[in-house]
Amino acid sequence: MASKPTPKLIAWLIIPSCLLIFFYSTLLPLYTTTRTPGSPTSKIPLLPSAPCDLFKGHWDFDPNRKPMCDSTCPFHRNAWNCIRNQRENMDRINSWKWVPERCDLNRVDPGGFLSLMRDKNIGFVGDSLNENFLVSFLCVLRVGDGGAKKWKRKGAWRGAYFPKFNVTVAYHRAVLLAKYEWQTKQPKLSGQDGVKGIYRVDVDIPAPDWANIDDFYDVLIFNTGHWWGYDKFPKESPLVFYKGGQPIHPSLEMMDGFKVVVENMVAHIEKVFPQKVLKFWRLQSPRHFHSGDWNQNGSCLFDEPLEEFQLDLWFDPSNNGVNKEARKLNHLIEETLKGTSIRPLDLTHLSEFRADAHPAIWLGKKDAVSVWGQDCMHWCLPGVPDTWVDILTQLIGYNLETG
Repeated sequence: MASKPTPKLIAWLIIPSCLLIFFYSTLLPLYTTTRTPGSPTSKIPLLPSAPCDLFKGHWDFDPNRKPMCDSTCPFHRNAWNCIRNQRENMDRINSWKWVPERCDLNRVDPGGFLSLMRDKNIGFVGDSLNENFLVSFLCVLRVGDGGAKKWKRKGAWRGAYFPKFNVTVAYHRAVLLAKYEWQTKQPKLSGQDGVKGIYRVDVDIPAPDWANIDDFYDVLIFNTGHWWGYDKFPKESPLVFYKGGQPIHPSLEMMDGFKVVVENMVAHIEKVFPQKVLKFWRLQSPRHFHSGDWNQNGSCLFDEPLEEFQLDLWFDPSNNGVNKEARKLNHLIEETLKGTSIRPLDLTHLSEFRADAHPAIWLGKKDAVSVWGQDCMHWCLPGVPDTWVDILTQLIGYNLETG
């Protein structure tokens, strides 16, 4: 006859069971198992507090990794179509995989994402680096809907409509975000010796290209920064900042003007766009000019990503290097975004490594380099912006699930 379990033994059996039930019920809500068509089952953290930072990590070389699109994508821009322009090492450029520190970054399933976004619209607003981002986005999403058509309405510079899912993705060119226009020299403004004219910037008025889109998009990605330099606006044709229709006195230097514009554009976005609109602000895309800026014979003929220890040497503003502006501008943007509904999309760090992935001298035009210099600012497509797409789509998925 079997002996009865003692009260002490029963207690030892019950306590671990209770602990297992507690931990299982506590941790399970942090994750949900999802499956998009054509992709393996994966765990995606849904709560903002989940231990997942997609922006910190490292690049791993994966020879089996292949891009989703090629040179035939109809949404390409010639200078970024590095496969067609026969840029060297394109296979290697696209064999690097971004690996976040504490979570998985899944490659987007274009059909699954478009299904998630059915009857919704996504807009990019900013300079050509956001256009670079958009082209990658369109070419990747086209894999999920081969019937995608070019789209250009509501002030959009370019875009695409995906009829299978009733989704529009478009780009509105607004390099400063704020409205600006050329004015000939005005005698009423002081300190204009040698000035041919000014670019008037109304810091409190959005550029007309995106001034009337608040009722159209469900997701928006903003950026500015690459035009904020004296190479674009030299002293003989400077930026002059206005507010309320009047010049700001004392007049603002370039970086002070940048800060005021960002503050006013953020305030405008918060005021005008509905709370339900998911809003991101993409931080700076780093440049990789070596031994000079774009107009000083700067070059980026690299075969490998940079090492971690090299990043500060290239990008820390205290080193006063050619590419120092990205982190400096990011600091001003991040401070302004605090306490708002606009989420920072910090793609800077992961992109800093990739000195190897710019169009460089492969620009698709015979005399382009002699006229414009190497392109060490925009990115080859397919290339690094495809990883940006993976991150953005994953974040959109998180927020739609939890919203």
